[in-house]
Amino acid sequence: MVGTAARRPLRADAQRNYDRVLAAARDAFAAHGAGASLEEIARQAGVGSATLHRHFPSRASLLRAVFRDRVEALCARAEEHTLASEPGTALFSWLRDFNAYAAASRGLVASLLHDGRDAGLLEEDDDCAATITTAAGQLLREAQQLGTVRPGIRTEDMLTLVSAISLATEGQDNNTQAGRLLDIAIDGMRLPQRDPAPPAPGP
Repeated sequence: MVGTAARRPLRADAQRNYDRVLAAARDAFAAHGAGASLEEIARQAGVGSATLHRHFPSRASLLRAVFRDRVEALCARAEEHTLASEPGTALFSWLRDFNAYAAASRGLVASLLHDGRDAGLLEEDDDCAATITTAAGQLLREAQQLGTVRPGIRTEDMLTLVSAISLATEGQDNNTQAGRLLDIAIDGMRLPQRDPAPPAPGP
């Protein structure tokens, strides 16, 4: 899991409080942006402000935890798609997940950058990027091996393209245009399928 190696194991009750705060923060940041009230997050989690700050001493530390949590969920979706669908469908379904992730996470990233990019934050961001790239690369390779996706496409190019679509459609009330643009990008990635050869003439 991304970014969890440095955190010491917690007692069961403390872990429950940590998970509740993280879930409440995830919902609050999605609904109200990175400036959501920490007091309201604590109330929604059913804990006191002191408990929230014991687990997350600053807003930035809570934002980082939510950011890492979203990365883990996104990469888990890659495995779910792989198990449920053939490689091409799995890749294209996950790219739609990634598009939604990119749109939802931009405010978190901007707030983290506003707080300052120290060496630790840079390292954590690099870990998250590497985890996403690994998940995407596996999906892409499997789709290319099956002959669904063009062989010259690189993982980094694919992720950059989807991120650019999310950035270009930022601020819209719905994802209609983002979905259309992503469909166009996916169509461009597909490897045209040859028509089956006609049956040989009979004797």
